[in-house]
Amino acid sequence: MREAYRESLQEIDTLLIEMTRLVGRAMSLATRALLDGDLQAAEQVISEDARLDGINDEIDDRATQLVALQQPVAGELRRLLSALRIASSLERMGDLATHVAKTTRLRYPDSVVPVELRGVISDMGAVAQRIVHQTGAAMASHSVELAQRAVVTDEEMDRLHREMFNIMLSPAWTHGVEAAVDLTLVSRFYERFADHAVTINKRIMHIVTGEPYSRTAS
Repeated sequence: MREAYRESLQEIDTLLIEMTRLVGRAMSLATRALLDGDLQAAEQVISEDARLDGINDEIDDRATQLVALQQPVAGELRRLLSALRIASSLERMGDLATHVAKTTRLRYPDSVVPVELRGVISDMGAVAQRIVHQTGAAMASHSVELAQRAVVTDEEMDRLHREMFNIMLSPAWTHGVEAAVDLTLVSRFYERFADHAVTINKRIMHIVTGEPYSRTAS
């Protein structure tokens, strides 16, 4: 009975790692769509988001049943309740990638990103990939060190977010209000994507160390 219970816990972990992989793929495709004006890639991100929603629902059902039926002890309960929150954050990260893709679709065939911001957006996409990779690795290995690295990586996304605003607020900006609004939202989507990854990694630290979530590294 306990062996089946442990297998059920591991299955939830496996689903979370799969969500992390799908989220990374979604933001990679969304970034490509944004930079290249690739409508097909944008539509793929939008259509595949339902898969993330489905896995989130499955984790919710499985974790809830285990809590109700197996009476988990403190460490196991912490793991299950954290899994629910982690899945919710991953689902939201998928939504943010979808928002980026929808921006491409909204403006197609026009390009969303002017030349002077292509480098910043490309860097944001690269940082998003790095933080997702770190998150998946920390989740798979239950590594506090890797989780802490992801928290540090978020600082680079914050820097890029500020850089975007500095460029758009410069007197040299010539692309108008509509473009500025689009890009402000896009920048915010990337920033929030990284923020959710930080939340997940703080949850991982909480699971591993038992320290209250509020005391984990910020």
